[in-house]
Amino acid sequence: MNWDVTITDFIGFLKLEKSLSLNSIEAYKRDVKHFVNFINYKKLNLNPEDVALNDIENFINYVNTLAINPRSQARMISGIRAYFKFLILNDYINTDPTLLLEMPRIGRKLPVFLNIEEIDKLISTIDLSKAEGHRNKAIIETLYSCGLRVSELTELKISNLYFDEEFIKVIGKGNKERLVPISKKAVRDINYYFEKSRNHQQIQKGFENYVFLNRRGKKLTRVMIFTIIKELCAISGIKKNVSPHTFRHSFATHLVEGGADLRAVQEMLGHESIITTEIYTHLDRQYLKETILKYHPRK
Repeated sequence: MNWDVTITDFIGFLKLEKSLSLNSIEAYKRDVKHFVNFINYKKLNLNPEDVALNDIENFINYVNTLAINPRSQARMISGIRAYFKFLILNDYINTDPTLLLEMPRIGRKLPVFLNIEEIDKLISTIDLSKAEGHRNKAIIETLYSCGLRVSELTELKISNLYFDEEFIKVIGKGNKERLVPISKKAVRDINYYFEKSRNHQQIQKGFENYVFLNRRGKKLTRVMIFTIIKELCAISGIKKNVSPHTFRHSFATHLVEGGADLRAVQEMLGHESIITTEIYTHLDRQYLKETILKYHPRK
């Protein structure tokens, strides 16, 4: 049994049985390849069945010397673990060398989010007299109203808009579908965009069902969404490091601050684990400050 065969089988497993995206599959493949390159570099002459815990720990120690941050190390270890778990499940090996492997300690970085005033300020800077104005407004409202990932926005289809029910169907990570409520304001802005711009465009063949299009009649790219947001931030004077994901963080933060059930927020965001969603419970710093000032005897 050699590395190339098992990695190829592992990739097939991730693609066919796990239905992961191409980006995720490439990340897992890259993680395992890093480990294989280390084995070859050290001339260890090991096949997958020969690998022991100390071999992987030596690899991690080596990675530490390269000054790779703990979060990237954790990502790498996760990929290697998934590979050896696959080997166990498919009877390639008898014992899992990663079973007792410790993950590096990583701090949970609180995400950047915008308050409601900043979102309103950013939207107010959009020039609706320009051809792309109504489209850009609809993009921002949809990102914030539905908490979408940027890839979910660019892939949003007209056939998945259920405006009468005030829901949209989103294709998330791993091609998993979920229904997300959409606000009346976002619905109104998408309809304005259709009426003022999209309905008058010449749309390229194959892109008729995409909601958001560029001026050439094709779907918008992730890079273009980033560019639109960066330009709006520059005009509005917002100094925070804002990206499309910032609106997803803002969506979740404002829901949690408003008292929304964490499980409901998890469902709307499409998080597999509620642990990922729980980070938004730590963001309401102003509320904590006000509570301390109001109730602490040493205020």
